[in-house]
Amino acid sequence: MNFILKNENAVYYECGFSCDNVIFLKLGSEAFFITDGRYTTEAKENIKNAEVVTSEYDLQKTAREILRKNRVKKLLYDPLDWSVEDFYKLSSKLNCYFKKERNFSQKKRIIKTDKEIELLKKAVKLGEKGFERFGSYLKDEGIGQNEKKLFFKAIEILTMQGELSVSFDPIVAINENAAKPHSLPSEDILKKGDLLLFDAGVKHKRYCSDRTRMTEINDNPHFGIKQNYKDKKRQKIYDTVLKAKDEALKVAKEGIKAKDIDKAAREVIDKAGYGKYFIHSTGHGVGLDIHELPVISKRDETILKENMVFTIEPGIYLPGEFGVRIEDMVTIRNGKGEIV
Repeated sequence: MNFILKNENAVYYECGFSCDNVIFLKLGSEAFFITDGRYTTEAKENIKNAEVVTSEYDLQKTAREILRKNRVKKLLYDPLDWSVEDFYKLSSKLNCYFKKERNFSQKKRIIKTDKEIELLKKAVKLGEKGFERFGSYLKDEGIGQNEKKLFFKAIEILTMQGELSVSFDPIVAINENAAKPHSLPSEDILKKGDLLLFDAGVKHKRYCSDRTRMTEINDNPHFGIKQNYKDKKRQKIYDTVLKAKDEALKVAKEGIKAKDIDKAAREVIDKAGYGKYFIHSTGHGVGLDIHELPVISKRDETILKENMVFTIEPGIYLPGEFGVRIEDMVTIRNGKGEIV
């Protein structure tokens, strides 16, 4: 199969190296890594299974020349990779049929290798340690800091001052801001008795982790899965979300559809009377990208298979009050779901 890639992680998956200005061509048994002179040396040092081609001015023009030289008649591409202008520059005046397939690289990557599973497990462990360190910071220095400062400290703590990188900008949300699933850091100040949502992850050798936990700011705030709150409503919501996550994990097995996991989580929340406050899908795949396939939603017909990796992250969001989300990464191993 002949194909062309532009997405950094998709290129990395094919040849073990990538950069922010690259076109990767796979033509039968040959592969071409097209980049500019800034990356040529590193590319040649790291790539084993592709020819590195330096393009001085125009990567699309260089790719077009290679396609012409090899008389390529059909080429698979992902339309999500390309701007209209770049695709026109690539495809114009070529006697080649460009077949589009959305997310075709992610479809190739949906089943992880054992090596990838180990890299993801390492990323999860590193992320968990970051959560522990951030919990200690909240206990010792968090009270009186606003969300913007907590957001900055979370990145510093998660990355171990630059040794790692974050999978995405962490979410540090206090009380009513936690009712916004992807809230932005605000000027709200953390006080004793507040509820705090923390959603974060780190990368290990480019592979991502993703985790969400809650804590109440008391004498010993922590991100353990068991939480005890004085407020009965908070406790009810938290226990409902935790039960939804647990029930979803129970049904996660090889051979079922992704939507069945979503259904299991949603039924728990619906039964508790909070169905309309669960406003997103139950999860998503994780790998080189923080959001991959499968999508754990009510419409996803993907049949789960061994070594797929995805999140389970139900939530309840009460506008103007607070929100609760609990998230773990899960893989299908030996036919059933287990937490990574």
